[in-house]
Amino acid sequence: MLVDSPPEPNAETAPAPPKRRAIRAAGLLVSLAVLVLIALASIAIGAKDLSLSQVWHGLFDDSGTYGDVVVNERLWRTVLGLLAGSALGLAGAVLQALTRNPLADPGLLGINAGASAAVVTAITYFGVTSLSGYVWFAFGGAAVVGVLVYVLGGSRGATPVRLALAGTALSAALYGYLQAVMIMDQAALGKMRFWTVGSLSSANDRTIEQVLPFLAIGTVLALALARPLNAMAMGDDTARALGAHLGRTRALSMAAATLLCGAATAACGPIVFVGLMVPHVVRSFTGPDMRWILPYATVLSPVLLLGADVVGRMVARPAELQVGIVTAILGGPVFIFLVRRRRTAQL
Repeated sequence: MLVDSPPEPNAETAPAPPKRRAIRAAGLLVSLAVLVLIALASIAIGAKDLSLSQVWHGLFDDSGTYGDVVVNERLWRTVLGLLAGSALGLAGAVLQALTRNPLADPGLLGINAGASAAVVTAITYFGVTSLSGYVWFAFGGAAVVGVLVYVLGGSRGATPVRLALAGTALSAALYGYLQAVMIMDQAALGKMRFWTVGSLSSANDRTIEQVLPFLAIGTVLALALARPLNAMAMGDDTARALGAHLGRTRALSMAAATLLCGAATAACGPIVFVGLMVPHVVRSFTGPDMRWILPYATVLSPVLLLGADVVGRMVARPAELQVGIVTAILGGPVFIFLVRRRRTAQL
């Protein structure tokens, strides 16, 4: 297991708390501005680029022209990228705090594997062919695995190590099942291959309506856990002395991560590295305070996801490279860099 070693205090260079809060708040505003620009780029850039005036016309004065139709289609894609990116970043930040592992992501606890196994089961054995059908199976699979990981991890006596081990074991078993079914059923393989790489291309209003309630509940729950997670970061004994309820905090953290990652995976497929990279990078300039890590992860994770989606559309014109492939290509080298960082140490 890996964890960031605490930074050395420096009384001469460390800014006063009010100044530090002002800097972090200003940084959050800048991050929001960057997110707006990336969202506009996501609407404007594609197989056929649109000017800002066309984007504005399509958003606020839709008259049914070709440009307006394109803007409407890309708008839903951008909204899904915003929601899924925020969800994956928040889920990753919560799971890193829960497992005390800065290199954790939703895949560590088997949530992605549960969603994927449920989708291939729906295709192969229940004949589900539409995305609206996938969503509920994927979310159900993620939820079931989240509960199993918590139970196998010891329920009220769960520890970060037990949760990680339970998630790893379930992931291995589920991916084995997934591969076996796909090899035996070529039709399932054909239908699953686009979903499993992760993509925003199937976004529409119906998909967003289906996952939005789960994302909203998960987001509120995750943000509300900032203080208890801060207490748990100091160790179980210290957290108890501070009045934290460890079992409840771990259960609610698992619930928040499952809601967020399950809904995002159901809508987009399993997109890797977003939940790992962004919270870890955010922690490098906000420090360990979850009250800042969670809001920053909520804003910067969709910047990464939408940026990767735009890159995928630009490099493969007039076709596109799925966003899950782009994040995997970017995430591999970044993951290696994070593992080899001097500040990353063993528990």
